[in-house]
Amino acid sequence: MTWIKICGITRIEDALAVVEAGADALGFIFAKSPRRIELSQAVRIAEKLPPLVSLVGVFLDQGAQEIQKVIASCPLTALQFHGQESPEFCRAGRKREDCFPKRDTQRCPHLEQLQL
Repeated sequence: MTWIKICGITRIEDALAVVEAGADALGFIFAKSPRRIELSQAVRIAEKLPPLVSLVGVFLDQGAQEIQKVIASCPLTALQFHGQESPEFCRAGRKREDCFPKRDTQRCPHLEQLQL
């Protein structure tokens, strides 16, 4: 089985279309990019998606505070780093209790049972 993630979505209509076409995940680009999405728009899109669609936040050399702001507001399932982030920096979120926002457990109740 192939798992498909489409990155660079910035419009609700596009997000719904790629999910309907079979995408398993959407990648929201929060780094500087022509495909960058504003946090408020990512939240609006996330609210309209079916609960089993994974949401991936894509970052590039951004600070922990900026990343925390995003994950506190947007129900991301995973983080993807594309810069010079160290392995320690990338692993740091795994040890935090707030790695998944509380609203994510409402979207996907089974997350509370996972060992993060």
